[in-house]
Amino acid sequence: MVIRVAMLVVAGFVFAGTSHAQERERLSVERIFASPSLSGVSVSAIKWSPDSKKIAYLRADASAGQKELWVFDPGQKRSSLLLKATDLIPGEQQLSPEEESARERRRESGSGIMHYLWSPDSKKMIIPLNGDMFSVDLNSRHITRLTETPEPEIDPKVSPDGTYLAYVRRGEIYLLDLLTKSERKLTSGATAKIKNGVSEFVAQEEMGRHTGYWWSPDSKNIAFLQIDNTNVREFHIVNYLTDYSDVTVQEYPKAGEANTVVRVGIVPVFPGKTTWLNLGVNTDVYVPRVEWFPDGRRLAVQIQSRDQDTLSLMLFDPQRGTSSLLLREIDPYWVRLHDGLKFLNEGKEFIWLSERDGYKHIYYYTTIGGGRPESSTLIHQITQGKWDVDEVVGVDEKAGVVYFTAFEKTPLERHLYSAKLDGLGMSRVSVSDGTHSIVMSPDEQAFVDTYSSTGRPPLVAYMTVSKSAATMIEENPVDELERYDLPKPEFLTIKSADGKHDLHAYIIKPSNIIEQKQYPVIMYQYNGPTSRVVENAWQGVRMLWHRSMAAQGYIVFAVDGRGTPGRGRGFQNMLHKQLGTIELEDQLAGAAYVKSLPYVDSTRVMMWGKSYGGFITCLAMFTTTAFKLGIAVAPVTDWKNYDTHYTERYMERPQENPDGYRNSSPVNHASGLNGKFLLLHGVVDDNVHFQDSMILVDALQKANKQFDFMAYPASTHSFSGQVAGTHWYNLMTRYIHDNL
Repeated sequence: MVIRVAMLVVAGFVFAGTSHAQERERLSVERIFASPSLSGVSVSAIKWSPDSKKIAYLRADASAGQKELWVFDPGQKRSSLLLKATDLIPGEQQLSPEEESARERRRESGSGIMHYLWSPDSKKMIIPLNGDMFSVDLNSRHITRLTETPEPEIDPKVSPDGTYLAYVRRGEIYLLDLLTKSERKLTSGATAKIKNGVSEFVAQEEMGRHTGYWWSPDSKNIAFLQIDNTNVREFHIVNYLTDYSDVTVQEYPKAGEANTVVRVGIVPVFPGKTTWLNLGVNTDVYVPRVEWFPDGRRLAVQIQSRDQDTLSLMLFDPQRGTSSLLLREIDPYWVRLHDGLKFLNEGKEFIWLSERDGYKHIYYYTTIGGGRPESSTLIHQITQGKWDVDEVVGVDEKAGVVYFTAFEKTPLERHLYSAKLDGLGMSRVSVSDGTHSIVMSPDEQAFVDTYSSTGRPPLVAYMTVSKSAATMIEENPVDELERYDLPKPEFLTIKSADGKHDLHAYIIKPSNIIEQKQYPVIMYQYNGPTSRVVENAWQGVRMLWHRSMAAQGYIVFAVDGRGTPGRGRGFQNMLHKQLGTIELEDQLAGAAYVKSLPYVDSTRVMMWGKSYGGFITCLAMFTTTAFKLGIAVAPVTDWKNYDTHYTERYMERPQENPDGYRNSSPVNHASGLNGKFLLLHGVVDDNVHFQDSMILVDALQKANKQFDFMAYPASTHSFSGQVAGTHWYNLMTRYIHDNL
């Protein structure tokens, strides 16, 4: 069965080149964004039942797009539909502003059921919908409405003993007794600026933390954050599609400005006083992670300095009123956050991720202090090598095995590995080429593997760790792809601008390329420190469009330059205090390479990118003459306008690095625009604000530079939806045809 899974992916690669291009249709932008999706079925939010006997997931049919709750039974090897959104509430979904903001932070799109929770006994599900909570019994399918209030409840969590459902309403944590259905408020003191149990903007957007409270394992207490935005300046986002231009007020800390002040409290479930932890005299810090020890008595809190050079793992014992330092990571550039803290042996040991040897690896620690740990001692480093671990997905304590994903095989692919806690016997578990995303069962005996490749949309498989069986949960064939002329990417490496590093790239050529003919080039890039574009994975809309453009006679080329993740600490640290400089050098090296190819017209090369890629595109068009055409989508045009946690991580504060900010700002180079330039931005973007493009427009006009501009009044940073997507990609297609 494992071999069969591997062959499915291989078949996807082989299939892409078996038919002649002239026998295939041209793929239009309209079809890329139309239904049914050419990426097939969408599967998300995969969660094992606590007893490891069932697998739940959200499934959106390729045609309908509505997310439904499904359950897979490994024993019977079959899936069944459990619930649709219309089973809970008929009619359209209505999202509160809090829910809309949370979805944008998570980059979620679509409709239907978006979230759900297992009950601790694995017999029920809790589903939030339209701001209220519902429960469904898995056996009887009986639905119970748990809340019905004017204000929305968000971020629900069931207590470990199954007694209570906690949620946040209007900045306070509430408890619902699941037996009596009685509700009570657990916290107090919320105001317009102070909220309990929620995460601040930069935590959601930049730290990967979307919650602000945590149940203790014994269900007796809740640890929570109190966020105070009193000193955070407000940014106004205008919706011009309403009669009187509705304004959304956003608490958005820009680089160098005041941050949210965060406190950590512990409140008992039964009436009692909140205990506030002493995080130190310096309140200008971040609290990226909070986790209970297995005993439910002690709390591990990660505290990150404002400059992000120091990350401290602190242990708090509120009953004794003590605190101690477990370990501290220090990096003169920045310390990267992770979710790799896992407590073992009832909290006497733990594993941790660190880049201290230059690459992200797993370390094994013991806590010491006779039941009251005051520090930690490194036992040994579990993984080693010139490659990065991505995340720890499970630890089988009984067998002494840790499971993790990593880029060991190649930075182009993410695979599942296992290793003994003693550091021996590391082996790759995943079989098929491509990029794997893993969800381990609570008993660490099986896992769900969602994987894809450039030639194969994502499929979902159930496997045991023994590799004795593999069962398809969603095989996801997309037969319609056979109809279209879609040349496939070819991977290659080029040298970085300094000649010291191999950079991964891909090139897509027309299906029936004529070597004696010269073709125009579309260069795409992101090249930011948080994302790669050159990987053996299904990339959906963007890659389908790139392949369709190659079929129309363009060379498509992309390179991940220095600064992109997955290549070790040093590969990223080069960006420190000079965003845009190293990245642009490597994109120019990529342009020089592609221009050297005999079938490329070196006078017809363009660049485009979105977000960070839009920022690099602006710099390329304003400071070089390498490109005939540039398209920048939602670009950062001055890092002083972007949020604290992301920007200061790489650039320090504007007060500390004024030259770096000045040199990295496309606005300051606008007078150097060469070639045709198209700028696009969503008006209600709450991540990279529309303000960035307005400031750039003003600078270009003052410099008397002609350019083209398109605003999308209803679009956020994600540009989600068929209407915006179809228009945006059609605009780019026309602009490229007309000018390249």
